[in-house]
Amino acid sequence: MISRIKQPTKILFILSCLSGIAICSAPAFADEEKQILPQTISPQTEEEIDVNIPVQSSQDKQIDIVIPTEKREVIYHKTIFSLSGQPKYHVDFQHVDYVNPNAPKGGVIKLAEVGSFDNLNRYASRGAPERNSGALYDTLFTNTADDITSFYPLIATSITYSDSYRWAEVTINSNARFQDEKPITAHDVEFTFHKFMTEGVPQYRVYNKGITVKAIDDHHVRVDIPDSDREKLFSFVGSMRVMPKHFWKDHDLSEPLTTPPVGSGPYYISEYKLGQYVVYRRNPNYWARNLPINKGLDNFDEKRIDYYMDDNVSLEAFKAGEYDLRAEDQPKNWFTQYQGRYFDSNHIIKQEKPVQTATDTRWLAFNLQKDLFKDIKVREAITLAFDFEWLNHAFYYDSYKRPYSFFENTIYAAIGTPSEQELKWLNAYKDIIPKRAFGNAYYVPKSDGQGFNRDNLLKAAELLKQAGWEVKDGKLINTKTQQPFEFELISYLGSDIKYAIPFQQNLARLGITMNITLLDSAQQLRRVRERDYDMVARDYYAVNYPSSNLLVLWGSEYLNSSWNASGLHNKAIDAIIAEITKHVDNQEELVPLGRALDRILTQEYPMIPMWYNSKTYYAYWNKFGQPAIQPTYAIGVDSWWYDANKAASLPKNRKH
Repeated sequence: MISRIKQPTKILFILSCLSGIAICSAPAFADEEKQILPQTISPQTEEEIDVNIPVQSSQDKQIDIVIPTEKREVIYHKTIFSLSGQPKYHVDFQHVDYVNPNAPKGGVIKLAEVGSFDNLNRYASRGAPERNSGALYDTLFTNTADDITSFYPLIATSITYSDSYRWAEVTINSNARFQDEKPITAHDVEFTFHKFMTEGVPQYRVYNKGITVKAIDDHHVRVDIPDSDREKLFSFVGSMRVMPKHFWKDHDLSEPLTTPPVGSGPYYISEYKLGQYVVYRRNPNYWARNLPINKGLDNFDEKRIDYYMDDNVSLEAFKAGEYDLRAEDQPKNWFTQYQGRYFDSNHIIKQEKPVQTATDTRWLAFNLQKDLFKDIKVREAITLAFDFEWLNHAFYYDSYKRPYSFFENTIYAAIGTPSEQELKWLNAYKDIIPKRAFGNAYYVPKSDGQGFNRDNLLKAAELLKQAGWEVKDGKLINTKTQQPFEFELISYLGSDIKYAIPFQQNLARLGITMNITLLDSAQQLRRVRERDYDMVARDYYAVNYPSSNLLVLWGSEYLNSSWNASGLHNKAIDAIIAEITKHVDNQEELVPLGRALDRILTQEYPMIPMWYNSKTYYAYWNKFGQPAIQPTYAIGVDSWWYDANKAASLPKNRKH
């Protein structure tokens, strides 16, 4: 269960913007940005151009400047920019739609996490960091929860770039301050980048190889990338967090931190006990509190987050009033446990929202580095042994749907047989991708839902026989090595493993032994990082549209990343992702590219599709005010506020 607020991120392995319960979707597309108010000025160097362009506030109009340089580059200067189409909000917007700009400040919201933490550095390479600590740092620009493909000013005020998409110069707001009141400068931006490149996770260094970040002066920083890549340039600049050089120069980013760091965001850590709880206190002097992007947000004086080792204990704590908001991902809990006098009296409010957008999906990942799972027939056989239909009916009140795509609930999910545009990409790699990628889209045959799964188990047995396995004395044995088929499934201690026992029993009917090992969060994280597992339960986070993020999820250069749980990679995947990064702003090309990639990924059977919720379930104690409009991609808890009158009506034994 995730009870923190999440918004979609552009660089998965570095960002941790934990501000809502996510509801994700494919974006709408529009044309490439147009040239507005072109002006012809004398040729100048790019540095001189930047000097002559005044710093803009959020109220200034955006301009595109056509500069007849020797390279004939077109220079754009923008306050707001977008990866695809036009931004939702105009440059002179006053606030986002899903807030009350006059929302009162005050009160406490209490949240919960399942697991533990031993440090306060979200970017440490070892240990178990506090999961919300990445949000201590603001980014240069930011998205909104109803416009996830655009970037709006935060620490930065504007961006200047050319149509070569190989460089950008960013202007830093002269009012920007860290939480200790020291100014945020371009030198902090440069320092942050080099800190991550030298002490950050390996995949960050791989992804950003060749990029340079250099402070021009206190308020201007230049970014150069090695190749023309619009999406990478925009994502990098827009999503870059800024950390204080004066604090982090004396600390190793890769090491755990047991005291609170200096941040730049609206909340700082005021109190904590490692492994048990952390309190984030609103900074009343937060310099950006009145920016249009922040009006009506971050209304609570405190956010307290308590950690529970077991989700069942966490649920009981919520019902007892120990914390305020809970997202429920277990349908059985939702239909059987969310009841009683507090619900009947509307002290606790239940909400259900249909999932109509891209959403997180749950899978079981094979570790393809293990010889046991090298054969695709073996992976398909084990997939057939997972009886989703029976599990969904018996345990989950028919509330789940099964994912058949890594772009679930988007137009990029493969459907039917490949189109001509898709075949253009598939045919180039026909010798190294599964033949079934050229047929109907991936699908796992349904069972009868009665718990026997007979037809699928018969198909699985035949596939295993073809792969060189036979049953002897009730055990599946490899005909060459004479070794039994036995593997380990690892999962978090306290997580839902109701599915595991029936799955284990179905595998046993095939002669396969699956051992189940439950680990605490630190052990689980270590083993996943070291790829020390046979199979692991994983969430595959919502992919709203194909982008360079797919490099981290599936690219060959990122096998050290824990995001690629299966370790699947090949030349075809790398090549199509490379094409995707070139066409992020072109829907006509992006749709067939996404679907072609989806066919390759799914038909390799790297993971067993389990489920996703057909609805978003959440409940909260009735102590909050809420805006009339809810954002598209989140519940929008960061726009709620504490309502003292509602809180006063809650039971007296319930701490407000």
